[in-house]
Amino acid sequence: MTDITTTWIASTGNGDWSISGGALASGSDLASAVLISLFTDRLADDDDIPPDGGSDRRGWWGDAGEDVPIGSRLWLLDRSKLTPAVANTAKIYIEEALKWLVDDQVAQGVSVATVIAGRSQLNAIITITHRDGSVAPPLNYNWVWDQT
Repeated sequence: MTDITTTWIASTGNGDWSISGGALASGSDLASAVLISLFTDRLADDDDIPPDGGSDRRGWWGDAGEDVPIGSRLWLLDRSKLTPAVANTAKIYIEEALKWLVDDQVAQGVSVATVIAGRSQLNAIITITHRDGSVAPPLNYNWVWDQT
């Protein structure tokens, strides 16, 4: 299926719709759903500590009263030093954010791998198995980590 193509702009940390030939570009609805699931700030759990130590648990107001919130808790890692434990936590947060794909029978399965590349980059490779058993091309996301 096709959807309006949402593109992640790593330099600004924002998503935006893509334009092609003066019109909104169309692309993979699955890729757009994953992008929104990962880069929308999910409400922090009660025991999560926001990176600034404050009380803002973020989240989307539309999640109020909903059983399954939209987005991920990846934002909680913003000020963390990139370590194997942080890479594992990122993997857990990504799996949590994409669990709805299987629960809602959009996909048969979701596989996530996170890898530290060099000293300051975290790579996430997401592989989605469609309901018919075919495997979508892997989705790759990379974060440059501020180590200060």
